[in-house]
Amino acid sequence: MSQVAHFAINADDVPRARRFYEKVFGWKFQAYGPPGFYMVDPDSAPPSVPLRGSLQQRREIVRGVPMRGFECTISVNDIQAAAAAVQANGGAIVMPVCTLVGVGQLFFFQDPEGNIAGAMQYDQNAD
Repeated sequence: MSQVAHFAINADDVPRARRFYEKVFGWKFQAYGPPGFYMVDPDSAPPSVPLRGSLQQRREIVRGVPMRGFECTISVNDIQAAAAAVQANGGAIVMPVCTLVGVGQLFFFQDPEGNIAGAMQYDQNAD
């Protein structure tokens, strides 16, 4: 079976986006290829849960703005700390923390570049 092997975060202001993801999620980046192109250092973001995928009806996380393209959710160890870091570093919470029973706690955010993504603290015992 084929699976996702790469993702890209598109940014108008790459240095600003880089600072955001470094500060919020602890990612490190390595310059690669053309100017304005960086690879996430895989050692700074090791997988903590298996990659899962879904196909779903298009939805609006931000009212009036249908999601386009692929939706990404980042695994975090502390959902409250991640939400606070998003806001402290120029992002915005667009869907507050909610609990998915048997899965964990999730919120969606908009980064300083306008990209929307999720953050999930996985917890099989969530209720």
